[in-house]
Amino acid sequence: MNEKHLQNQGGRPPGSSWPWWLAGGCVLVVVIGVLMPRADLDGGHSPQTSAASGAESNVYREKSSRARIHRSLAEEQPSAQEIVAHKLAQFGQIRRQVVMDMAKKLNLTLTPEVERFFAAVAGGKWEEIQAAHRALGDSSGPRSPELRPVWRPIQEAYGAAEQAHNWPAQRLLDYGNAILDSLRPGMIYAGGTDSGCFIPTMMNDTSDGERHIVLTQNALADATYLDYLNSLYGDRMATLTKEDSQKAFQDYIADAQKRAQHDQEFPDEPKQLRPGEDVKIIDGRVQISGQVAVMAINEKLFQMLMTKNPDASFALEESFPFTSMFGSASPLGSVMELGVRDQQAALTSERAAQSVDYWQSAADRLLADPDTPAGSDARKAYSKLVSAQAGLLADRKFTAEAEQEFRIAAQICPESPEVVFRYTSLLMGQNRAAEALPIVENALRADPNNQQFQGLRDQLKSYATGVTGLVH
Repeated sequence: MNEKHLQNQGGRPPGSSWPWWLAGGCVLVVVIGVLMPRADLDGGHSPQTSAASGAESNVYREKSSRARIHRSLAEEQPSAQEIVAHKLAQFGQIRRQVVMDMAKKLNLTLTPEVERFFAAVAGGKWEEIQAAHRALGDSSGPRSPELRPVWRPIQEAYGAAEQAHNWPAQRLLDYGNAILDSLRPGMIYAGGTDSGCFIPTMMNDTSDGERHIVLTQNALADATYLDYLNSLYGDRMATLTKEDSQKAFQDYIADAQKRAQHDQEFPDEPKQLRPGEDVKIIDGRVQISGQVAVMAINEKLFQMLMTKNPDASFALEESFPFTSMFGSASPLGSVMELGVRDQQAALTSERAAQSVDYWQSAADRLLADPDTPAGSDARKAYSKLVSAQAGLLADRKFTAEAEQEFRIAAQICPESPEVVFRYTSLLMGQNRAAEALPIVENALRADPNNQQFQGLRDQLKSYATGVTGLVH
């Protein structure tokens, strides 16, 4: 049976024809009973009455038999919780084998804590998984240098376990299918957020159907991650090399140095360094730090990966927008396709409108679902998907459709900082401060202690009062 059908239907097996064969057999018995002569065993009932009584008895037995069959099928079909638990255990085994193979190839000696971690993943108890993972490291990296080359598969197993713990099981399956079902055959998928990376990775690697190449946009600047990708997919795509990584770093540093020098020499002109891009020139040497700089390098490396695989198609669930690729990007179901070559898939006004309809339908279902309440991980994940496509539409000047999608994203998760700031920025670009203000106020109702929202609200009030006089 197709696994995605099983997940989409909540585990219900397809109908079987044999109970109807059984019913037909029961009817045949009734007919034979009517036609054959019968002894008068009930002391006074006519043969016709006895036949009718036999028919009633057979019908009762048929109904009882079918009821037992349906009960048996209901008991046998796996629940969403059982499906997710099975997938997590299976995925843990897959990643354990990857770690062992890499360790053997690199001649690494792994500590017993690694085995304890994967045993905990197989057991599926979140508290034990957490404790076993803490013994190995944390979000900043492994405690032991020997683990660094194999840290990514460990983190993928942990990330999948965390998502399985945080999400209602059926909603996790729905989300993973929404992404994987959006992909065309042979497509390479990159996930950015924890949900968008770890859930599809686990479901893809435990699927009975096509298994896509799945990676993350966030770690390409890490040389050990490139080695990991080569171990997983070196036989399926042209992977990035250390030389590619060095070139991306050098190109970024040269460009950042040029822009930093401009900002120093022409302080009255618009800044060329992006907000959050920490670039310093000390004694003629360039120092870079911060997430914005790292993601800029990741973006260059992703472009290299696409260039090295010209016949492949790529899809992205973004953490940071790769805006340099927006010119040839298009919505693709719940994700974005990058480097679109087929004109039928290109971003047009019709496709932009279809994207809005897609997300409005998805939002209606999500908002009516008691398993996805306000503030849930599911709401945040879907809001992120909508916001990403809205950002693409805004960049490509489909302003009306972008605004509709930002509105949908804000309905799903009003307290999302990304949605709030991107939505208000779109409106402020049209001098619509008074319309932007309610977006921030809704966000503050959901997250009243958010100082960024408070500061933005004050700025909008000041701007609207000073420029338009609409806010008092």
